[in-house]
Amino acid sequence: MPLNVEDKKAIVADVGAQLAGAQTVVLAEYRGIPVEQLTKLRASARDQGVYLRVLKNTLARRAAQGTQFEPLADSMVGPLIYGISADPIASAKVLQNFAKTQDKLVITAGLYNGKLLDVAGVKSLASIPSRDELLSQLLGVMLAPVSAMARVLGAVAAQKAAGAPAPVAAAPAEVVAEVVAETAAPEASAEPAAVSPEAGTEANETPAAE
Repeated sequence: MPLNVEDKKAIVADVGAQLAGAQTVVLAEYRGIPVEQLTKLRASARDQGVYLRVLKNTLARRAAQGTQFEPLADSMVGPLIYGISADPIASAKVLQNFAKTQDKLVITAGLYNGKLLDVAGVKSLASIPSRDELLSQLLGVMLAPVSAMARVLGAVAAQKAAGAPAPVAAAPAEVVAEVVAETAAPEASAEPAAVSPEAGTEANETPAAE
């Protein structure tokens, strides 16, 4: 059913509003993709905060006029689906990931931060870790010392229960110092006459702060 003038104005206004807050737009041909596959793509885009829409190129050009995305006008040819995102990499990542499993989706162009992107440029942008991925990696780095300390303390507890020396050689230096101080203190208090001044100094040392 053909769009009337009011419908066209509404679409241009909607797309224009999306472009006003966007950092990246990616164009891709979708010819021959089954409807159910496009539905999955739309769901994925929605989850990632990407505005994804099949548009008439004339309306898309009109919406892009006067925005940083106007240089994409020459690439708006053929049956295109438009990925628009405020996140700099989200639209590129969503469409590129889908293209890996559906070869009928063909990325044709993009624009990020005022710069036109060819297919290789869009793929490079899509390969950058997302904010959530970077936060996950950072969390892993932050938790590594905690995990190491937990393993050392667990080994210390097991060895003390068995009456054997604790295997602290593989532990981080600051953790070893804490364990040595804690385990040496009871022994020093049990036999005060046998403790030399040097040994007492070692028992009371505090590990240097990082």
